[in-house]
Order: sequence, then structure tokens, then C-alpha cells
Amino acid sequence: MSEQLLEGIKPTRMELLAIRKKLTLAQKGHKLLEEKRDALVERFFGIIDKRNELKKEIDSLLSDAYLSLIQAEMIMGEKNVEVASKQTLINGELTFTTDNIMGVKIPKINSEQFEISQKPNYGFSNTTPKLDDAHQQFTSILKHLIELADLEGGIKSLAIEIEKTKRRVNVLENNLIPKLKSTRKYIEMQLEEREREDFFRRKRIKAIMESKAV
Repeated sequence: MSEQLLEGIKPTRMELLAIRKKLTLAQKGHKLLEEKRDALVERFFGIIDKRNELKKEIDSLLSDAYLSLIQAEMIMGEKNVEVASKQTLINGELTFTTDNIMGVKIPKINSEQFEISQKPNYGFSNTTPKLDDAHQQFTSILKHLIELADLEGGIKSLAIEIEKTKRRVNVLENNLIPKLKSTRKYIEMQLEEREREDFFRRKRIKAIMESKAV
């Protein structure tokens, strides 16, 4: 029991009141942290599911896009495809903001100002429709990849916060709260023992005084 007691505690009524107050706060904090942990875990797996579905969609789109690209290279030659690809224009830029989930700041990618023209910038006389297909498909995939990176950032931030919250819950559950309970019990037992000693002392004094009065 001594190993579970808080250090430097004196068995007084004032200390007992303070320990009871600390225990109540610790239990409330433990409950709130458990609720936060559970909410974060639920949100975490929700994003994981969304990420996994998006990855499947990207894999399918990439398969089609690479097939179109290979067909374009077979028709035009790799060198001509490379030359045409370098004429693709990228307009705008990515910006970064933060979202707030249960007090956790999550990085967010804003791609509203980022755009690749759906219309190829190369000429059509020396190219093939298969290159146009590849251009449109890879352009579509790029937006998906930005969304995927956004989800991965959220997953990483939530994983870190979930681990921190778990540690706090464990410290309260396995260390602080048991020590507070043991310390409370120890002080209560010490005070009860003193009360019994005082009771018997008063009873003995009363008996002595009564015997002298006879």
C-alpha cells in the first residue's frame, strides 16, 4: 500500500479534503480524455477508410492512364511523348490551412487555386488521341493525389494525438488515480484510528474522574 501513496502527505482532515478534490478532478479528467480518445479513434478510422477507398480509385485510374500513355508511346515514340508532355501548363498554387478536430490541429491542403488545363497545350498534328486520353487521365489523378496527401496528413496528426491521449489516460488510470485512492484510504484510516484513540482516552479519563469523585 505504501508504494501507492502520494509522497509528502500528512494524515490531516485538510489533506483529506484536498485529496478528495484532486481525485474528483482526476476522475473527471480521465473520463473526458477517454471520450476524446474514443472520438479521435472513430474519426481516425473514418479517414483511414476514406483513404483506402481513394487509393483503390487512384490505382484503377493509374492503370487506365498508363495504358493510354503506353499506347501513345507505341504510336508516337517515347521521345515525342516526352517533348509533348513538357508543354503541359500548371496554373495556380497549393495553399495550406488547418482544421480543428477535438482540439487537434490538422493540416489541410487547399487546391482551389491549383489547376492544370484540361486542354493540352501541345499541337494535335503530330500527336495521337491516346496522348490526349493520357493527359486528361493523369490530370484527373493529380487532384486525387492531392486529396490523398491531405488525408495522409490528417491520419498522421490524429495518430500522434491519439497516442498522446492514450498515454495521459494510462497515467491517470494506472498511476495517479490509484495513488489518490490509496492515499485517501490511508488518511481516512489514520483519522479513524485517532478518533478511536481519542474516544478511549476520553472514556478512560471520564472513568478515572468518576472513580475519584466517589
